[in-house]
Amino acid sequence: MELPVLHLDDNLAVVDKPAGLMVHDSALARGETDFAADRLREQFGRPIFLVHRLDRATSGCLLLAFDRDTASALGKVLMSREVEKVYWAICRGWPEPAFTIDHALDGGPGKPLKKPAVTHFRRLACAELELPSTGFPTSRYALMEATLDTGRYRQIRRHLKHASHHLIGDTSHGDGRHNRSFRMMGIHRMLLHARRLAFAHPHTGARIEAVAPPDAAFAKALALFDGAAADGVREVPGAG
Repeated sequence: MELPVLHLDDNLAVVDKPAGLMVHDSALARGETDFAADRLREQFGRPIFLVHRLDRATSGCLLLAFDRDTASALGKVLMSREVEKVYWAICRGWPEPAFTIDHALDGGPGKPLKKPAVTHFRRLACAELELPSTGFPTSRYALMEATLDTGRYRQIRRHLKHASHHLIGDTSHGDGRHNRSFRMMGIHRMLLHARRLAFAHPHTGARIEAVAPPDAAFAKALALFDGAAADGVREVPGAG
């Protein structure tokens, strides 16, 4: 039940949240009783303060503090964009080697006001699989690296949909045909992973860098890409 610890000191920790685990109780919980926040309080035996959130279906680096002052300091660092957050995403199609989506997004249900949202994408690997799709004998997929200038509601997922390169396994904003193809291969999760988190420690200034390994299902998806492996990927020529 314990979450893997990627970094730990007296003030803060970075843990590896599994896909399918909600971070905290909310109106979206709908009877759920298992939350990362509760697990972490018990695991560390002390109060914890979540500094940012991950969607239930997203795995990877989750940052927390052990006191309010550290949480406040980390929150300011996040707002100043001095934290490097790198995600891996597997999408349909072969996007350009590198591109930026600057497309305003609302705040989700009940929050219609749109705010600026910017995501930078870089293509890491491509695959063409013998899966018929919309009249074609094969289907194309790409492993993407995503970095965020902003942190809007489901930003990566919605920006990929905006670019018509839907995230695989995303039942809200994805493409059901491609999701079914991956489920038939035994991959039943949304393929978005918070791969790396890097920042300056708010009290010491030391650089903290945490890297979360992909889980078994994500690693199985990575194996579809020529040259990709569970602990790293081969960059596609021309990916910049």
